[in-house]
Amino acid sequence: MTRTITRSSERTPVSREASETRYDTTNLYPTRNDLPEPTRAQVVLLLNQRLADAIDLQTQCKQAHWNVKGPTFIALHKLFDEINESVEEYVDLIAERVVQLGGIAEGTIGIVSERTTLEGYPLTISAGHDHVAALSDALAGFARTVRIGIEEMNELEDAGSADVLTEISRGVDQWLWFVEAHQTHTLS
Repeated sequence: MTRTITRSSERTPVSREASETRYDTTNLYPTRNDLPEPTRAQVVLLLNQRLADAIDLQTQCKQAHWNVKGPTFIALHKLFDEINESVEEYVDLIAERVVQLGGIAEGTIGIVSERTTLEGYPLTISAGHDHVAALSDALAGFARTVRIGIEEMNELEDAGSADVLTEISRGVDQWLWFVEAHQTHTLS
């Protein structure tokens, strides 16, 4: 997909699918980074979309952490908090990569709610198994968008951003494994 990148502050969403969540414009600050400006502009747009997903995932981890109940409370309460701490690091990695490329990390709640591709977290659940299922879905959804992001970074020939997303992908896959280990049934 070819996009026109301008330096306007107005953004127009084109689509809401993970690989299609695109905004038409971005602002770039001057930098000596040798990636071509059009490449940096596209990467910044894509990374800001993954940033929205990561911030949303972080809030979903805290939602689960705060509200889990049941016989496995303490184990899940601690696990969900550990995941949140890792996701907070992922948020920082993505945001800092955006800024390294001359972009603006866009992580306000308004932007996140507008751009996230993750499903909303169910607010009325409390049982551990329900939080395990909901957080498993959120982690899997985020992992999918991160892998799409890796492909996009490779297409744009930005190995640094692909590496950041690869690191995040490995971490999310491990957390998904830890959460799914609490499920009592097999996946079909």
